Amino acid sequence: MTRPTPTPISLVATPIGNLGDISSRAVKALTDATLIACEDTRRTGQLLRHLGIGHRPFVVLNDHTEREVVDRLVAAATGGERVALVSDAGMPAISDPGYLLVRAAIAAGVDVEVIPGPSASLAALVVSGLATDRFVFEGFLPRKGAERSRRLADVASQPRTVVLYEAPHRVRRTVADLVDACAPERRVALARELTKLHEEVWRGTLA
Repeated sequence: MTRPTPTPISLVATPIGNLGDISSRAVKALTDATLIACEDTRRTGQLLRHLGIGHRPFVVLNDHTEREVVDRLVAAATGGERVALVSDAGMPAISDPGYLLVRAAIAAGVDVEVIPGPSASLAALVVSGLATDRFVFEGFLPRKGAERSRRLADVASQPRTVVLYEAPHRVRRTVADLVDACAPERRVALARELTKLHEEVWRGTLA
């Protein structure tokens, strides 16, 4: 009996706001997929309907389930299924689940391919007006405690541009903490609703 040929796992970037930003390669990868790993089946289902792609089986892969479903997804790819990984928005595995799946696939000898596209971190960086030749991505800061204080100190001492993510309801607190931690002349940019109708970027200093 012939063993099935493993198929690559596709990491597929999806729009961060403007649905027109999805690439033709991403559409093809999602159309060809026989199994889609996603954070939220409702969000991904809406995207598939917008693209005119019929129902696909979903596996929920989020911060709570990633360790449980990684082996299942790798086994599916090993068995010849076309597995695609998407996040709710942007590039999978950037402040989103996916790293463990990629690592497990590589360890199992399953190829991983990337379908690049929208990325909130890079979009914010290039529109910020801050230096782009050297930068550090920090993602979300810890919410509280000594670890948050340590990370803020790291940001303050960093000479390169630092890219942070933050939830809308925590922006004021994080800005206040950055004011306390960093030099007042530190230049900053706040970006919101990128690629959407009400895209907005504020630029200034922490003074």
